[in-house]
Amino acid sequence: MELLANLQLGFGVALTLQNLLYCFTGVLLGTLIGVLPGIGPVATIAMLLPATYALPPVSALIMLAGIYYGAQYGGSTTAILVNIPGESSSVVTCLDGYAMARQGRAGAALAVAALGSFFAGTVSTLILAMFAPPLAEIAFQFGPAEYFSLMVLGLIAAIVLARGSLIKAIAMIVLGLLLGLVGADTNTGQFRFTFGLPQLADGIGFVVVAMGLFGFSEIIINLERRAKREVVMAQIKSLMPTREDFAASWKAVLRGTGIGALLGILPGGGAVLGSFAAYTLEKRIAKDPSRFGKGAIEGVAAPESANNAGAQTSFIPLLTLGIPSNAVMALMVGAMTIHGIIPGPQVMTERPELFWGMIASMWIGNLLLVILNLPLIGIWVKLLSVPYRLLYPAILLFCCIGVYSLNNSAVDVGLALLFGLLGYLFIKLDCEPAPLLLGFVLGPMMEDNLRRAMRISRGNPEVFFTRPLSLALLLIALALLIVVVLPVVRKKREEAFQE
Repeated sequence: MELLANLQLGFGVALTLQNLLYCFTGVLLGTLIGVLPGIGPVATIAMLLPATYALPPVSALIMLAGIYYGAQYGGSTTAILVNIPGESSSVVTCLDGYAMARQGRAGAALAVAALGSFFAGTVSTLILAMFAPPLAEIAFQFGPAEYFSLMVLGLIAAIVLARGSLIKAIAMIVLGLLLGLVGADTNTGQFRFTFGLPQLADGIGFVVVAMGLFGFSEIIINLERRAKREVVMAQIKSLMPTREDFAASWKAVLRGTGIGALLGILPGGGAVLGSFAAYTLEKRIAKDPSRFGKGAIEGVAAPESANNAGAQTSFIPLLTLGIPSNAVMALMVGAMTIHGIIPGPQVMTERPELFWGMIASMWIGNLLLVILNLPLIGIWVKLLSVPYRLLYPAILLFCCIGVYSLNNSAVDVGLALLFGLLGYLFIKLDCEPAPLLLGFVLGPMMEDNLRRAMRISRGNPEVFFTRPLSLALLLIALALLIVVVLPVVRKKREEAFQE
């Protein structure tokens, strides 16, 4: 009964005209950036963070959340019709989705992707509503030692789940932690790593780092690419899947939803990892794996369900523990901080209208996305005819204005450009920048909790091992680290990411 009362409160907040408008704006922008290759949700949310200053906190977070899960929907449209993933989580959808389109089954692929995503979104919203309150109650038992140990576990899990080399992932985490130390020490007031620049006294801005690594670097990379776009539109006769399509895809939707919901909660997980894992599982358990890559509808249903489920359950650690599980959630931490909200379990008790309003808005947003995506496919695909050379100057200008408006500082713009070049270098060196952003966000929080724990224990480091919950979290982190460095596991991990 308490859950129903909370959902009633949430829908009361989400169904106000203002919040409905911002929810619609968020999912519309999310679909747009999902359709346009090269403009991901991380860059878009980073660009829009300054614009949310004037908005009420609930409306701002509803809009930013809508951008994230809306991008998962939009990415499937171009993956199926153009063979270009608009969003990184739609990469595997290209394999069978585009093959279906070339066989004249584009309508069925698009409909199954949209309906599977809606089902996954509904289930993951219910999971969020059911499991977030108990987790928040547990989080109230956390002290500084437990929070520090949890963040250690989160960073190690992010290393394990990061694509590519383990060494590179560790290097990205460490670099992020070091960048988070720039600025005045919160306890002593002494400047650290500021190189005598007063503009760095308050540290490097979160939006500056995110905009550079994910906005400017993506623009540079996309200017290098010369993708040939062959849009398959003539073959769309009907958006209604056949009975055979439903029979072949409903189990894949269920499995994809389960995998995506589970992996979305894990640090470093989210939509991308869920979609790849769901596709791999469907291929492994199929009676005829050779069908995959040639138009198997399960190859569309499973990853599209998984990426949307993962996008929404990744809010669970953010809203209950205050720990971001991926780069987008790190940006949501920044958005909450901008509005004076401390992420963590206290949000549920101190700001219940925000907590439950966001959860209710996710279901409304998923419904709006089905209405937006299927009837307006023609409009979305026409956007692909706009040359990228015309799009990028507007995107670049908007990025610069957003960064400058934070502190009215040209130094911030210069730093964002510097991080853009750094992000471009990371892409060329095959280093994933997301762990860096997680390290940058969690670094100051880890330092603060470490110092508080040491002050409480009068400088005795045993506090991290004598408290049962803290010890359990550290042991799990150690076990993860040991397992992943084992030669057999390491080889399997590399094979899985390679596949």
